[in-house]
Amino acid sequence: MNFVEALSKYTDFSNKFSEVGSDSLRNEAVVESLKDWSEYETIDSIKSWFEGEQKNCSMSIEDIPLMDCVGWSFNEENGVFGHDSGEFFYIQGVRVKNTTAREVTGGWDQPILTQVGYNGGLLGLLRKKINTIPYYLVDAKAEPGNPDKVQISPTLQATFSNLKQAHGGKKPKFAEFFETPELVNGKVLFDQWMSEDGGRLYLKRNKGMIVEIGDSVDLPKMSSSYKWMTLYQIKCLIKENSWVSPHIRSIISHL
Repeated sequence: MNFVEALSKYTDFSNKFSEVGSDSLRNEAVVESLKDWSEYETIDSIKSWFEGEQKNCSMSIEDIPLMDCVGWSFNEENGVFGHDSGEFFYIQGVRVKNTTAREVTGGWDQPILTQVGYNGGLLGLLRKKINTIPYYLVDAKAEPGNPDKVQISPTLQATFSNLKQAHGGKKPKFAEFFETPELVNGKVLFDQWMSEDGGRLYLKRNKGMIVEIGDSVDLPKMSSSYKWMTLYQIKCLIKENSWVSPHIRSIISHL
C-alpha cells in the first residue's frame, strides 16, 4: 500500500468519528508516522549523514571571562550586560517573590536572559511533497551551546536580530520562505507563537512555522548540512541522545 492509499483509508476511518470532518493535515501526520515512506533515504543512511556532519564540524568553543566578550559590555546606567548594537539579548537580574508553590518559598534573586523585544526568533520548517510523500527540510546546525555541537534543527532558526542582519553578516538562508511565503508560492500550514524556558529566559517566545512548497519552487543552493527527511525519520532520531533540537520538536508537536 502506498502513502496515498494509506492516507485515503485512514481519512475514511477518521471521518466516521468526527462530527465536523477530520483535519487533513493531522490525518497526513498520523499516516506519515506509521512507517518510513521515504524513497530516498533509510534511517541508517540518515544516521550516517548526521554522524558525518558532527564529525566534520570545524567550529570550536572556548570558555572565556564574560567581560572579555568582544562587542558585549556592561551598561552601568541600567545594570545589564548586552550587545553594543542594542540587539540580540542581554543579561539582567530579577527578584522573585511570593513563591509559596516552589521549592524556595521565600523567593530568590537570579540573573536571566532577556531577548530584545521579547520575541526571540523565527523557527521555520519547509515541507514538500515528492511523489506525493511529505518531506521536511532539516539542518544539521552547529550552535556553541549544543551538547555535541551539531543538532538536527529547523530549516530556518534565526533571531529577529539575525534576520535584520544586526551582526553585520549574511541574511539567514531560507528566510524569505517564512518572512514572505506568499512571494515564493508557499502555503502556511502552521504559524504560532511558542513559549520558551521561563526559568532562564525572560518573557521570550519564538514564532514557529511550517510552510509547504511545490515542486516548481526554486530553492537556494544547499550545503551538505541540509537534508529532506520524513516525519517518521525525524521522530526516530528523537530517540537518539541530543540529536534533535527542542525547536524542531516544538514545531512538529503541532502535527
